[in-house]
Amino acid sequence: MVSPYFKILAKRNFSLLWSGQITSQFGDKLTQLALVSLVGFFFKDSSSLGLAVIFSMTIIPVIIFSPVTGVYVDRWDKRKTMYFCDFFRGALVLLIPLLFLRAFYFPLICIIIFISSTLGRFFIPAKMAFIPQIIKKKDIFIANTLISVTATTAAIFGIGMGGIIVDNLGLKATFYIDALTFFISAIFIFFIAKIEKKHFSPNDIVGLGREVVQNIKKSFLKELTEGFKYILAADETKYAFRTFLFLFSYLGAISTVYIRYIQTTLGASSQDVKEVAFIGIFLGAGIFFGSLIYGRLAHRLSIKKVINYASLSASFFLLFFVIWIKHNPFTLHAIVLSFILGVLISPIFIAVNSLIHSTTKKALLGRIFGSLEFIAHLGFLIMMFIASILADLFSPFTIITAIGIIGSLFSIIFLINDAKSSRIQRSST
Repeated sequence: MVSPYFKILAKRNFSLLWSGQITSQFGDKLTQLALVSLVGFFFKDSSSLGLAVIFSMTIIPVIIFSPVTGVYVDRWDKRKTMYFCDFFRGALVLLIPLLFLRAFYFPLICIIIFISSTLGRFFIPAKMAFIPQIIKKKDIFIANTLISVTATTAAIFGIGMGGIIVDNLGLKATFYIDALTFFISAIFIFFIAKIEKKHFSPNDIVGLGREVVQNIKKSFLKELTEGFKYILAADETKYAFRTFLFLFSYLGAISTVYIRYIQTTLGASSQDVKEVAFIGIFLGAGIFFGSLIYGRLAHRLSIKKVINYASLSASFFLLFFVIWIKHNPFTLHAIVLSFILGVLISPIFIAVNSLIHSTTKKALLGRIFGSLEFIAHLGFLIMMFIASILADLFSPFTIITAIGIIGSLFSIIFLINDAKSSRIQRSST
């Protein structure tokens, strides 16, 4: 059963790419945990807004650069693109403990994180485009499965080990290790046998700059208009738009406040990320197992009902979670409750994507998903900053409780409206 995977790993080029991938993935998650501690290092107790700022540096490049990076990756040597990206990401991360922690200047570190995340936008499409060049067509599915599963495992391991490394070795040592993972990944990929003869042109930088500017204009004007036009053309896509915007805004509002709430309630300092790491692992495990369960039951259930009831139950459980942990501030309790929360939210995104796939013409899928991604990430960013500012003015408990209540009310309204729509459809037929 596992022999096909070992056969794939026996191929030298793929094995090197795979090794670089899991090392780089581990480094990515280590960076995230280090950033949480970094914000605590600079802002001490008032770090919700700081977390929002530093996290936005990893999200904004996705919105700006993702639509254009693929065009340039297709022109360039994929192998060189990947190892250059990882090498420079390692060099950038290395600058943080060598220079900027000593200078104690937060904006410079934000710029470093932004550039590093931008390089990641080139690495991912280069990797995905490179796999078919080193793997036969009949082995593509096995290769993608192996990379996906091991990358997820490396990410979870990176979160868990990241918390231990940050708390025991300190922030500077963590960034040194983080930089080392990128350098190791670059070395693995460098030793992949040369395949392409494509070259990087200096004019590409000028062209990239122009396309980014055009993309920003298009994203905020034309693309937004076209996105609404396609989304509002049918009831199912309108429903998907509403759900995507609601969920990503919800997640954005919770993202940084949740971290601060865990740290303050469990008695950890703003630089202590061990509890955050362990809870993040079990939240991810809950999402993973919940997805497996939903996958087995999905054909028996109404997609809209799954989305609505999952949103409502997750909102109620979030309220229960924050109140319970406030009165029972134990890490084990937070771990168990986070796992359950992960199980409850797991069906939502799968169901929304399935709804779009099942009801939308294939020719429109790219534009619809592109528009949804843009709108969703924009909602995420806006609500992340609003909730972070309010959490610093009031308290993480107050804000996350308010988010749970608002989320519950919206979920109830969605349930009532969808029930009315179903009755109208049945009566009309």
